[in-house]
Amino acid sequence: MTPPRAWRRHGLALALAAVAILLLLRDDVAHLLSIWWTSTTFGHCLFIGPVIAWLVWQRRRELAALTPVAWWPGLVLVALGGLGWLMGDAGSVSFARQFGLVVMLQGTVVTLLGPQVARGLLFPLAYALFLVPFGEELEPPLQAVTVRIVMPLLHLAGVPATSNGVLIHAGRYWFEVAEACSGAKFVIAMLAFGVLVANLCFVSWRRRAGFMVAAIVVPVLANGLRAFGTIYAAHVTSVEAATGFDHIVYGWVFFGLVMAAVLGIGWRWFDRAPDAPAFDPARLPIVRRGLVALPLATLLTVATAGVWPLWSSAIAHRAAPLPAHIDLPPVAGWARVPLSRAAPWQPYYPGADHVLFGRYARDGAAVDLAVAVFGSQGEGHKIGAFGTGAIREEDRWVRIADDAPIAGGAVLRMTAPGGAGRPVERIVATWYVVGDGVTADERVVKIETMKAKLLGGPQRAVAVHLSAEVVPGRDARADIAALAAALGPVPVLADHLAAPR
Repeated sequence: MTPPRAWRRHGLALALAAVAILLLLRDDVAHLLSIWWTSTTFGHCLFIGPVIAWLVWQRRRELAALTPVAWWPGLVLVALGGLGWLMGDAGSVSFARQFGLVVMLQGTVVTLLGPQVARGLLFPLAYALFLVPFGEELEPPLQAVTVRIVMPLLHLAGVPATSNGVLIHAGRYWFEVAEACSGAKFVIAMLAFGVLVANLCFVSWRRRAGFMVAAIVVPVLANGLRAFGTIYAAHVTSVEAATGFDHIVYGWVFFGLVMAAVLGIGWRWFDRAPDAPAFDPARLPIVRRGLVALPLATLLTVATAGVWPLWSSAIAHRAAPLPAHIDLPPVAGWARVPLSRAAPWQPYYPGADHVLFGRYARDGAAVDLAVAVFGSQGEGHKIGAFGTGAIREEDRWVRIADDAPIAGGAVLRMTAPGGAGRPVERIVATWYVVGDGVTADERVVKIETMKAKLLGGPQRAVAVHLSAEVVPGRDARADIAALAAALGPVPVLADHLAAPR
């Protein structure tokens, strides 16, 4: 078969298989598109598809010299992507599902075009991984780095400033180094940009590595300078003028200047000619083993991808039966009292089957107990979803920092505006019960959720929060620890609340 005719047949088979997989996993496709379109952190993903198409077009002459073949070992990659998707679905981890979807599509290319063509398309195929939104976990450490950059600069500029976690009190104003100000969105976008430039403009792996270091470090330093500039401008003018200018610069100018700076740093070390071929077709070995008929390969590809959604459907409806009504338990030595009006707070779990909230008092101590109970977890009703938990997205409460654990529970310090313009501080301790285990780590929650769904274990999940206001004359941590001890083991409390009556 001539190469042009083979390309037409295999290209059509690839298109049909890819469309079938996208339809099978259409919910994940819709979720991806929504993230790309609405998230300022992952808006750069909208450009990844066109960049991949351009990279393939660059290779058109070299690809024309190759003959595509159907290669059944590529189904292993499709299956691995499907397994990753299933694990993400079982653990309610969107990243794993989306990553699995992309890997399945990569495996489809390898299966229906063959390893020779896949080697020629190696970089565009690998670059497709940037279609998957990732990197939000960088926000807390980058917030801390930004504060560490800003504080010495403020002192050097003569601005009186103190910091409390991610909060900076400088001159007349309080500033929060929020997630959006951490610089994570630019670091993530610069990572994708840096990888592209490193491939197109460098041959030496040492120079590529050096350029990637610059592509990550420069945005972090530049973001720290931007944050300092905003705070200093507010100090000498007003916070309204400074933040208004900052939003314009941050959105339209800042990233362009950072890109230009990184390119300027690497320009003199570019060692790849602009017209150099992406690969040499003559150096790619001809495929002689693992060949299979194209129609069969197409059917096997779609079938391999379709197994995992079917498996997910088979295990999807295993919610634990919950009582119609539950209430917080009485606690020996403690009395239920009205909730705080000075610093009201409640965790946010919109998908929970039951949410309970109450305040307990004893000898001057006042501690809030919040419980969220889930019969099962899934998209839209899970523990650890973005914007849920102790602090909801765009909440009046702002995270200050993590603190030392209390009775095994993860501890968070947070603040909110109080009366007379004075901030109010709270400490919140958190435990999660998933299946038969208790943890304070959301990553473990996802693993235990996945195990329960895949292996048929208990599906219920419970979030427990204990919180106390930081007030003069009281040790909020000690008060929380005292109520935690009086409540007893967290799994026993969860069993009491979630057990069918």
